[in-house]
Amino acid sequence: MNPTIYTIILLSLATGTIVTMTSFHWLMAWVGLELNTLAIIPIISTLHHPRSTEAATKYFLTQAAASAMILFSSMINAWNTGTWDITQMSYAPSNILLSLALALKLGLAPAHFWLPEVLQGSTLPTAFIIATWQKLAPMSLIYMTMNNLPSTILLMLGLTSSTSGGGSGLNQTQTRKIMAYSSIAHLGWMAVIASIMSNIMIMNLLVYLMMTTALFLSLICSKSKTIQDTATTWTTSRTLVIIMMLTLLSLGGLPPLTGFLPKWLVLEELIMQNLIPMATAMAMSALLSLFCYLRLTYSTTLTLSPNTLQMKVKW
Repeated sequence: MNPTIYTIILLSLATGTIVTMTSFHWLMAWVGLELNTLAIIPIISTLHHPRSTEAATKYFLTQAAASAMILFSSMINAWNTGTWDITQMSYAPSNILLSLALALKLGLAPAHFWLPEVLQGSTLPTAFIIATWQKLAPMSLIYMTMNNLPSTILLMLGLTSSTSGGGSGLNQTQTRKIMAYSSIAHLGWMAVIASIMSNIMIMNLLVYLMMTTALFLSLICSKSKTIQDTATTWTTSRTLVIIMMLTLLSLGGLPPLTGFLPKWLVLEELIMQNLIPMATAMAMSALLSLFCYLRLTYSTTLTLSPNTLQMKVKW
């Protein structure tokens, strides 16, 4: 792609997110979300390959449907309350519709099926943008409306996302699909805590963004598209292998590392709110994700390429 066009598209992407994050009127928030969607479509379809075209089409359809649902819910609210203010969502049916629309926008289960397909059809840098930057605008809308969103729906969405994200990642060999399911599982943790304590949700989002950025940059540097590729990363850079190992274990939420802190605080807060069955289910679902990350860690750091079968050394 022409560098000038690429720069304009990236600026449009940034503008869309900033417009949504800084708006108080539902129409402006919708404009920001649409700008975001339209800017990422050419980035996904730059390869001119059937897989990337399919991914761009799937992404466009799901995001357009979610944006339309958001606009529809805000119109119902404005019709009943007389205000377009984002923080004044007081009509119950529109709140339910909004939470489902944001779930579709983010890729929370059970509306998560588009995310792994889209990431698999994109290049690694594009998948990185979709898994990180594209989550900011919908999360900011959740942050602004969380006092009115139905907490039961958010808790259920969070639990199903965490479970399906961990379980579905177990039988994957493609790193982009593993990262997609990782994103679904982490967003589940954020959805669970959103209606209880917003500060922990923001911290969870920031930690997720940092760790996912680190891992995606490692995968881009080592050109690792499958688990088989990660086993030969040591031939490129030993330091990169150590960084990948620590990042993967941190994403899994092992105690001495950064990724454990948000999970710990979420579980503590759930227990404080007397949601002990929910806390137990979330902790059990984290084990599924951890197994997935440990398998990737094992193939990256604990196997040396010539000693394993069916591996091709990079040099």
